[in-house]
Amino acid sequence: MTNFLAVERAVRSAAPYDLLDTLRAALIEHYQAVKVDLLMADYSLTVLQPVTELPYTAEPLSVHDSPEGRAFGSQEPHGYAVHHEGAVDLHLPVTVRGDRLGILGVRVPEQDCTPDAVTELAALAEIVGHAIVVAERDTDIFLQARRARRLTLAAEMQWQLLPARACTRQEYAIGAQLEPAYAIHGDNFDWAATAQTLTLTITNGMGEGIQASLLTNLAVNALRNARRAGIGIADQAALADQALYAQHRGEQYVSTLLLSFELATGRVQVVDAGSPQLWRQRDRNVERIHFEAQLPLGMFEETEYITQEFEAEPGDRLIFVSDGVYDAVAESGEPYGRQMLARAIQSVSLLPAAAVPRAILQELSDYLKAVADDDALVVCVDWFGQAPRS
Repeated sequence: MTNFLAVERAVRSAAPYDLLDTLRAALIEHYQAVKVDLLMADYSLTVLQPVTELPYTAEPLSVHDSPEGRAFGSQEPHGYAVHHEGAVDLHLPVTVRGDRLGILGVRVPEQDCTPDAVTELAALAEIVGHAIVVAERDTDIFLQARRARRLTLAAEMQWQLLPARACTRQEYAIGAQLEPAYAIHGDNFDWAATAQTLTLTITNGMGEGIQASLLTNLAVNALRNARRAGIGIADQAALADQALYAQHRGEQYVSTLLLSFELATGRVQVVDAGSPQLWRQRDRNVERIHFEAQLPLGMFEETEYITQEFEAEPGDRLIFVSDGVYDAVAESGEPYGRQMLARAIQSVSLLPAAAVPRAILQELSDYLKAVADDDALVVCVDWFGQAPRS
């Protein structure tokens, strides 16, 4: 434990740009590490990118067919013996409250790879994840390492607007993904939690490129501003509607689905202001949940919004999709959402929430035999409910 505390102290006191070198030196000193690497999951969640010095010439590793990728997918530490070297390569998930950032690779001598050492190193990998989240306020190193190629300016704005790609709590687990990851422009998601509630918004700004990104940025920040004032989702929608109309006079608008979950009961209030859809998997049944559609945000002046309700039960899986998913059309002319979406949801039922959106988007890409032209967004919420108090 003394070694653990020494490394933890070093990580927490490291300069943001020097985090990896400080970690490497501390692991060499206190855990006899022979080699230390940090891999960041790229924006498309298909490869793990090594954190190296510019110009980032190290080869990325596949999430699907590499030992590091298997550790990333399973979210469990994996160890592999290094032949002829008497050492073990440990691949340790770097994850923050369910948000999978990457993998910490540590090579240690076989005699030092004890169960206690593996447990401590896995805990240190989680601490490194928290340190990265903090460091990203002051350095671009880790954000640059996530990029398999350059982001468009619209995509840069959208990714910076997001809360995270996953979140896990006792009552729920969330996973989300946007595609095309490096050229997204109008789709977005947001969430925020208190001890009593989870607020979730799925947003689809009209248009393309930088204009769609600017529109969505205004909508998301207007919704956040209203939410942080402590008002309900109907009034959040109304205030965001006013902000968008004041700026664009109805010429541009944003489709939004707003939800407020009551953690203790599973009761959900909903404002359906546009095109995002909700699908529910309960036991083996997959169905779309319909709401009374209301006007998109910003279409008309001073629109009034009303809430509807439904109830989430423990074990429910809720899948939210944008029109870039359910309206995608294959060469045959068949819309994806008519039959294939339900099948895709069924096919990924054994995956954790964090992995579901990427898997569904891959199913969509395979169905279309190409990358979708329109923005495509998938958010998965696994609802566990609140355990009764004894």
